[in-house]
Amino acid sequence: MRVFCASLATETNTFSPLRTDMSDFLESFYAPPGEHPETPTLCSAVFPALRRRASAGEIELIEGTATWAEPGGLLNAATWRHLRDEVLDQLRAAAPVDAVVLGLHGAMIADGCTDPEGELIAAAREIAGPGARIGVTFDPHSHLSARRVENADIITVFKEFPHTDFVETGEACVELTLRAARGEIAPAISVFDVRMIDVLPTSRAPMRGFVDKMSALEGQGTILSVSAIHGFMAGDSPDLGAKIIVITDADPARGAAVARELGQELFSFRGRTKPEFLSARAALLQASAAPRHPVVIADVWDNPGGGVAGDSTIILQEALSLGIANIAFGTIWDPMAVRLCHAAGEGATLRLRFGAKTSDSAGAPIDADVTVLRVQKNAVQSFGASVVPLGDCAVIEARGIQIVLNSNRAQSFSPDLFTNLGIDVSAKQILVVKSTNHFHGAFAPIAADIIYAAVDGPYPNDPRNNAYTRLTRKLWPIVDNPFEEEAVR
Repeated sequence: MRVFCASLATETNTFSPLRTDMSDFLESFYAPPGEHPETPTLCSAVFPALRRRASAGEIELIEGTATWAEPGGLLNAATWRHLRDEVLDQLRAAAPVDAVVLGLHGAMIADGCTDPEGELIAAAREIAGPGARIGVTFDPHSHLSARRVENADIITVFKEFPHTDFVETGEACVELTLRAARGEIAPAISVFDVRMIDVLPTSRAPMRGFVDKMSALEGQGTILSVSAIHGFMAGDSPDLGAKIIVITDADPARGAAVARELGQELFSFRGRTKPEFLSARAALLQASAAPRHPVVIADVWDNPGGGVAGDSTIILQEALSLGIANIAFGTIWDPMAVRLCHAAGEGATLRLRFGAKTSDSAGAPIDADVTVLRVQKNAVQSFGASVVPLGDCAVIEARGIQIVLNSNRAQSFSPDLFTNLGIDVSAKQILVVKSTNHFHGAFAPIAADIIYAAVDGPYPNDPRNNAYTRLTRKLWPIVDNPFEEEAVR
């Protein structure tokens, strides 16, 4: 059995002041055919899963390109066309194939193309032919279009947020796609449109139980796979919003019924899934008064994983104004400040301006006398089995606060963001991280408490106020009851 695989992924915040081009893919992760590392990235876990099948003699594997760009702004049209054609040309060269497996994200939007993944899957179907089986993986923070569903045979989505199950999701996609290619199953995809967009962390109720329920349904009778698309509120897509995917073995009626039942349950959670969000000041005062440490404060909206710069200084400015010290702050994206610190060297003191370079809503640049505690080239952090590049980094200290400056944008995933750079997290009263919820899995075991701080900035965090231009369906919370309004029409 001949199987082709490739991975092409990024998450596009169409409201971000940033733009994404080829340099972002090369900076984050780019592996030409045959050069994917042994460790998976978030969207390329299908590669090691398929390699194990090939090593066992089960398949003949033809690898294409695997690449990922850190979430950012609108994707450059020429970059999209280049990467799309690169993968499709590789598929043409590999043909004929029995199966195609694609590791995607699902929230990519390019200049002039609102559904790049749908376009890629449809083109792959045309090249591979109707007899081939196509399997894809998506991040739940994505946009599920009809074009994707019509052209794929298998769609698996990370169930967890934080996405601790990306390896298992890739393996499930591979297993089901190969079974379909062997004729052991006849997958039928059923989708229910939940008509809502919300933040749905699965590390807490009610989503924790919902994920467990989805997992328990898999393998019951004809049900092969159950997934939930959460949607990505920062993407101006006509397919914005939550959806349920149920794949059955030739049983679309049951699939549709289960998808509807789960979708109605998910809709009932609206407005109840997010943790309590505090202001920057309230979060810092609560954390500084805590009897045990470290307390983790998440700067949820200045999250590079949501496509913004990650250079907001608002929480840091608040900490400086309150005179709170013994904080480790990770990270502020500022390649120029990193370069200056590397030039000065470890132990140097200098007057440094850093942060708030890309948006007028991310605070003001900080001007401070700092000490350079650590400089490191090609620093990394971990996210489960994945290695995440931070680029060249510098650790500076300003008035008792240690700050990680990085040159590759990345959200905070793990305490080794700090420890790899010589910061003792156990000695800190407060750890400030820039992430919505992906930090939770790795930080929770060391945290005395976790506080979520909501600071308005360049991330469009209220769908009721977002300037969507492509959305044609009614969604909660833009309307109170989209199903009722649809029935009236």
